[in-house]
Amino acid sequence: MAVVGPWRLAWRRLRRNRVALGFLGLFVAIVVFCLAAPLWASEVAHTGPNKTHTLEKIQAGGEVREVVNREGRPIGPQWLEADGKFFLGADGRLGRDEMVRLMYGGRTSLEIGFAAALLTTLLGTLLGLLAGYYGGWPDTLISRALDVIWAFPVTLLAISLGLVLAVGGLQIGPLHLSGSSLWITILIIGGVYVPYMARPIRGEVLALREREFVEAAEAQGAGPGRIMLTELLPNLSSTIIVFFALNVANAMLLEALLSFLGVGVQPPNGSWGTMLSSGLDLLTSAPLLTYLPGAMILLTVLAVNVFADGLRDALDPRSKVRIEAHSGLTKAESVEGIAP
Repeated sequence: MAVVGPWRLAWRRLRRNRVALGFLGLFVAIVVFCLAAPLWASEVAHTGPNKTHTLEKIQAGGEVREVVNREGRPIGPQWLEADGKFFLGADGRLGRDEMVRLMYGGRTSLEIGFAAALLTTLLGTLLGLLAGYYGGWPDTLISRALDVIWAFPVTLLAISLGLVLAVGGLQIGPLHLSGSSLWITILIIGGVYVPYMARPIRGEVLALREREFVEAAEAQGAGPGRIMLTELLPNLSSTIIVFFALNVANAMLLEALLSFLGVGVQPPNGSWGTMLSSGLDLLTSAPLLTYLPGAMILLTVLAVNVFADGLRDALDPRSKVRIEAHSGLTKAESVEGIAP
């Protein structure tokens, strides 16, 4: 009898989930699209995300067209008529290339999403471990502090912090962050979601610390730090991975909302949320300026959520999935991962 490890078993489960893998492929395609922004800007569009072309004219479709006409209406998508310039048209009254802005805005949204999710994951895991393992007054102190944040609706708390910090910035000792820094948005989003991860982690740690392997480690003289790092943390890895994926989607949604309201990403930086806000004034005359960033947010968040759901099913040690006959395995895989 060959023993299959838990990670290999999880990969086999995930591999059979074609829907989750398909949405993972979609997310990877979106990431590659955004990472290619400098290449498209320099080699195709020959412009930057913040360069204006209000008074310029381009040769497209055999005629000369104004990038922004006298009524303030920007040029529409040129597709392949202008050698890649203004492929998706221009934005608003500044005449910036919409394709370039969409790609660079996606980079910003993804950077904030991943950085805020990483911050939430680190803080949530640390606080959950400390509260769950030590119990007593550390648990009470941490839990009550998390309850204070939990008491506020996430959106209202983030908007309030954004209003304050976008104006005055953030001063922490010698470190000063201006209101336009992306780190302001990252810290806000990463902070408000911490209780939503720390409390489930704490609950799992409370259950794990009563297990025999923790008692055996304590009997061998292992200290609290070693037990948390070598005994508890590996048993939380699957939960942490799934939470991280879900945190990316939540962070990107909240960033889009904050930027749309003007308390998130600040100029000269741009994101899909700021593009939604700037395109709203031209919703009737140039709807693509709103539909395109909105569609990118929708597809990205949907892809991350569907993949995270599939990842959770694959990493769940209590789940049983049917195996096709040609795989050579038994009809069901259990947590032990035993295969003939």
